[in-house]
Amino acid sequence: MSKFKRALLILLSVIVIVVLLSAGGGFYYFRVYLPRVVAPRSFPQVEGQIQVPGLEQPVEVYRDRMGIPHIYASTLHDLFFTQGYVHAQDRFWQMDFWRHIGSARLSEMFGESQVETDAFLRTLGWRQLAEQEYGMLSEESRALLQAYTDGVNAYLASHSEDALSLEYAVLKLLNKDYVIEPWQPIHTLTWAKVMAWDLRGNMGSEIQRAVFAKTLSAEQIDEILPPYPKDHPVIVPKIGEGVSRPDALFHAMPVPPLGGLFEQVAERFGALDALLGSGSRSLGSNSWVVAGSRTVTGKPILANDPHLAAQMPSIWYQIGLHCRPKTETCPLELAGFSFAGVPGIIIGHNERIAWGFTNVGPDVMDLYIEKVNPENSNQYEVNGQWVDFETRKEVIQVAGGEPVEITVRLTRHGPVISDTYGPLKDKVDPKDKDAKPFRERAGIELPSHYVIALRWTALEPLQVFEAVWGFNRAQNWEEFRQAARLFAVPAQNLVYADVDGNIGYQMPGLVPIRKNGDGRYPVPGWTDEYEWQGYIPFEELPYSLNPASGYIATANNQVNPWDYPYLITADWDYGYRAKRIVDLIEQAPGKIDLAYIQKMQGDGYDAGAEIVIPILMQISLSDAHLEQVRDVLKGWDYQTNMDSAAAALYEVFWSHLLRETFTDDLPKPYWPEGGDQWFEVMRHLVQNPQSSWWDDKNTPDRIENRDEIFVRAFQKSVTEIEKRLGKDPAGWRWGDLHTVTFQNGSLGKTGISLIDGLFNRGPFPAAGGSAIINNTGWDAASGYEVVWLPSMRMIVDLSDLNNSLTVHTTGQSGHAYHPHYADMIDLWRQIQYYPMWWNEADIQQNAEAILRLTP
Repeated sequence: MSKFKRALLILLSVIVIVVLLSAGGGFYYFRVYLPRVVAPRSFPQVEGQIQVPGLEQPVEVYRDRMGIPHIYASTLHDLFFTQGYVHAQDRFWQMDFWRHIGSARLSEMFGESQVETDAFLRTLGWRQLAEQEYGMLSEESRALLQAYTDGVNAYLASHSEDALSLEYAVLKLLNKDYVIEPWQPIHTLTWAKVMAWDLRGNMGSEIQRAVFAKTLSAEQIDEILPPYPKDHPVIVPKIGEGVSRPDALFHAMPVPPLGGLFEQVAERFGALDALLGSGSRSLGSNSWVVAGSRTVTGKPILANDPHLAAQMPSIWYQIGLHCRPKTETCPLELAGFSFAGVPGIIIGHNERIAWGFTNVGPDVMDLYIEKVNPENSNQYEVNGQWVDFETRKEVIQVAGGEPVEITVRLTRHGPVISDTYGPLKDKVDPKDKDAKPFRERAGIELPSHYVIALRWTALEPLQVFEAVWGFNRAQNWEEFRQAARLFAVPAQNLVYADVDGNIGYQMPGLVPIRKNGDGRYPVPGWTDEYEWQGYIPFEELPYSLNPASGYIATANNQVNPWDYPYLITADWDYGYRAKRIVDLIEQAPGKIDLAYIQKMQGDGYDAGAEIVIPILMQISLSDAHLEQVRDVLKGWDYQTNMDSAAAALYEVFWSHLLRETFTDDLPKPYWPEGGDQWFEVMRHLVQNPQSSWWDDKNTPDRIENRDEIFVRAFQKSVTEIEKRLGKDPAGWRWGDLHTVTFQNGSLGKTGISLIDGLFNRGPFPAAGGSAIINNTGWDAASGYEVVWLPSMRMIVDLSDLNNSLTVHTTGQSGHAYHPHYADMIDLWRQIQYYPMWWNEADIQQNAEAILRLTP
């Protein structure tokens, strides 16, 4: 349990007990008064007319039947001002919480429990970077950002505390002195840093390899973290003409014995991931674009479904932005998905082009071990010379407590993260009987004194939002590519289509060229041996325009051709989703239409089952009951439908098979979670029945083989599923095990039902699974509940933009108990959609509310 959750649990438990003891009014307070009396106060006005100081001209906001606003304004200022206003109407708590993460000020909201998290985020310096980036913006971009900011603050000026969101009523029980501050442009710019962390690439694998190196050989590490399979698709098999082919500038390095050094580093990363809603290697996304040569309309279809953590409300805010009329000074017409707190459209389309994102996951983070001067802790070694750390003082304000001052140390590679990641030194608390000096735990040769520094491209000032606004304005492929030059971090697979029939792909981003090493392990920092030598030039990053295949598919799989001269990463997704997408496109029964794309986005084919089940079916179980249960799997099509008995049995077996095979060999934090990595591991391992991985180290008197482990895992699977779902397989359903609960990212994780029930929704049965196109991922080491998922689904029809379809996970509103708080959940679960209205006449006809804002 994280400190954040533990502290909230303790504080809220006390509050609940006090309220319950107060004349028995607790149940009424949490189940009646807050939902029925307090919650509606925050519901925004969406009809009629409101006078809003700061507007230049009247603005109309049509909200469709899903509560999605479509804004019509006559100036760019008013368009983005109103976007800020409606974001604040529907999602200000979400905006407030995330700006406190981005500015490392969570302790001001939640008290002492967040000091360590704030200290780490202050070390990264996101706020300082955002201030530098603001200074780099063009005058026009600053004006648009200020207009958005003014719109947010215009809404705040007429609302306060629980009139903004129900969460503030609960927060007041924790922190009665909390004051809501005005929005600032810097708060928007920190969003890119938070998302860069969420989609940071291979840092987890780098730490994982370092931990594994303590107990596993280099060969064993490569077996469980194998290379990308050569029989799976790459996104760009052939880069466009004119791309130079310089000699390779990277070299593999031997495995360093660094295992114990990074165990606590990994724990600190995990704590932040629990807060930000990430941390799984199997997080990913799908996107594909099909050319008109393959579609019924003769025009492209673009599909996108980003995979992120399950959360309440959705991370996405759908919106339409329309200049009326379109003029040279107000040229925008957009529909798609934004982030509350950020102006513009992140993913969507304008009147001529459509675009989608999936994460590239390039290796843009390196850990450096720095030698510290034993006679002066303010110095570290650079090529045989002692140099001073740069330092920065930070003061963390703590709700209900005294301020905490920290000193951030900076090296030539970046911030010293070990100062805020916990005790990696030899001094331990003598009162802690379980604590051991670090050198005893690590058992390796290290510098006498050292720190760990992080180099990361996201810790450089960048212009990501200039790129987003460039996408919004782009009218063709060349303008889209020009905007992509500025999309540095987090690097995304950009898929493109336009109304003229073109399809394209561009990988942007800063990707380092290393003098030595392949980024898979932490490296020594006291020499220049492992320095970065610049970045891959944009002109040489992979791209494709109108490939002969007639489609482009991305699913976090390898981007580049096999002969590409640069290293992007050694840790791609293993391409099982990508292969399935490609197979479905190439094997389509005819020309592709929107219904077929919907079927693809809902596809539940489990490629791991295709590997494992044939082995299971041929093994003798020597038990009539087990053999009878195994018959449930006969003829299964490997589709993980929520009502499938075979899917339920197989996924329970898959979980037990991974546990029986690997938990005796790996540290507990790295027990298999069951995603694409383990599909690839098992694909090779089942071909070697006598591999040492099958042997159970807990039974030293015998050596197990593959078949024995399969039988043992199946026995345990049958015991578990019969206990949980009953003896009769006719009553087994995958959705009864595989459920999703949408949790409020802050106050919905207390474990107190009276509190959590205010903000969370679920559990709901769900189809799909890990490393499946319908990527409702679960962690095989801990349960079957969905932990990441397609956070929205979008299908854009370039023959008729008004014919496009979409859905996102929960609802448009961030207000608990609002009609649009959870009205998308069943649509999302059932792979159903609603219209992505584009034409003004259809928007007006399908509007459930019309709001007129006037100066």
